[in-house]
Amino acid sequence: MGNLKQVHIAVVGAGGVGRHFLTQCSQLLSKHSNASVVLISRSNRSLRVPSFNHRLSLSTWEQDLAASDFPACSPSEIIDFLSSAPGKCIVVDNTSNQDVAASYPEFLKNGISIVTPNKKAFSSDLKLWQSLLESAYPGNELGGLLYHESSVGAGLPIISTLKDLVDTGDQIQKIEGVFSGTMSFLFNSFAPIEGNGGTWSDEVTKAKNAGFTEPDPRDDLNGADVARKLVILARLAGLPIESINSFPVQSLIPKELEQCTSGDEFLERLPEFDGEMEKVKAEAEKKQKVVRFVGSIDVVRREVKVGLEEFEKGHPIAGLKGSDNIISFYTKRYGSNPLIVQGAG
Repeated sequence: MGNLKQVHIAVVGAGGVGRHFLTQCSQLLSKHSNASVVLISRSNRSLRVPSFNHRLSLSTWEQDLAASDFPACSPSEIIDFLSSAPGKCIVVDNTSNQDVAASYPEFLKNGISIVTPNKKAFSSDLKLWQSLLESAYPGNELGGLLYHESSVGAGLPIISTLKDLVDTGDQIQKIEGVFSGTMSFLFNSFAPIEGNGGTWSDEVTKAKNAGFTEPDPRDDLNGADVARKLVILARLAGLPIESINSFPVQSLIPKELEQCTSGDEFLERLPEFDGEMEKVKAEAEKKQKVVRFVGSIDVVRREVKVGLEEFEKGHPIAGLKGSDNIISFYTKRYGSNPLIVQGAG
């Protein structure tokens, strides 16, 4: 970064993810005078520099933002603001907002680079995906760069590994694994290799209390999060998947609880259905196996699916610990011995 010209960073989303990002950013930028945060926008207000000769304080940004009279910035307003900046500009989108995601092509066409964990832009409408490829460099020689490594596998190098395999001429045959830290934690506790584990409802409640699930656990148990990640990887592997509705996704939400008005109501009633998951676990145990929630992309057969599968206890997927993810890349180059990426997800 020391050899770069001035870099101006606009941060969209200053909640949980955004707050952690700005903490990391503060540590990094303290060593690099040529990069600065010039705008922070959240849902109800924003903070920006009066001119690009200034930088926002990353030690007082929360107080400064709370005291700001500026309303939240729309994507078009951010583009207008950054268009007059000298040097390169980056937008870091820490939200899961569909409207912000839909604006990525406009940012990129204006030479503004994007860094984001937001899955929406890469897993929703196929036309948006294609527009992103056309708008970003190198599809557009004047376009901004596009990085979304953390949209799959959090901090694990999943997307970069897949891109490297494709770019170096390997042929992807299959991608399989545990793509959700939440689901990994749940099933490693509910159906461990050794011991019995707790009841399903108890394990879901424990996971929520430990911060492993969304405020409403149904947002994890419906399988949609894993499905979005598979759409992203499938597209990168060359399959033009239309959406998460284009393949089977198994939901672990009992139909009777789909209409619960809150996550708390869902958890209160979930014990009524523990027997169903106990049967699933028992069926696997009869075969000396364990059940896990996995996703798979069969590129050769052009098939994608998300759901429960049984694994031998010696299988790498069965032996995960805690909330670890594991993704196996089966390719022509690696043959039957897949390239495996594993770690906290």
